[in-house]
Order: sequence, then C-alpha cells, then structure tokens
Amino acid sequence: MTHSELAYEFADVFDEMNVDEINQVLAQNVPFETLEFFNTYGEAFGRAEKSSEETRKRLPNLLVLGYLLRVLEERLLEDDDETA
Repeated sequence: MTHSELAYEFADVFDEMNVDEINQVLAQNVPFETLEFFNTYGEAFGRAEKSSEETRKRLPNLLVLGYLLRVLEERLLEDDDETA
C-alpha cells in the first residue's frame, strides 16, 4: 500500500467515525501534551501567516490527523518487520 492509498483509507475510516469514536482514538493514541502542543503551535502558526480565524481553528486538527497517520504508518512498518 502506498502512502497515498493509506492516507485515503485513513480519511475514509475517520470520516465514518462519530465524535465519541474520534475522541477514543485520540485518547488511546495521542498524548495530551501533544494535543496541547498542536493547539498552541497551530494557533501561533496561523497568526504568523495571517490566516483567517476559520483556518487557524482547523490547523490543530490537521496536525493531529498527520500525527495519527504517521503513528499508523509506524505500526504498519513494525508489523511488516515482525512478519519478515
């Protein structure tokens, strides 16, 4: 599976989840400190780039999605190493 295919599959699964399921995924996979960092960094980056308020609100979410996708990739790589 390519990185693009993985990202599309991840987006499809994530899109089908309700808020409680998303919160559960976040709680199990993203340390609270990391969520706080993404919030702070996204806001600061958005202000520095003079992004709109709407965009600034979305930046932390994009950072979290990227983080979750990377965690998934790492786990898949670990699984491949174990089966090899």
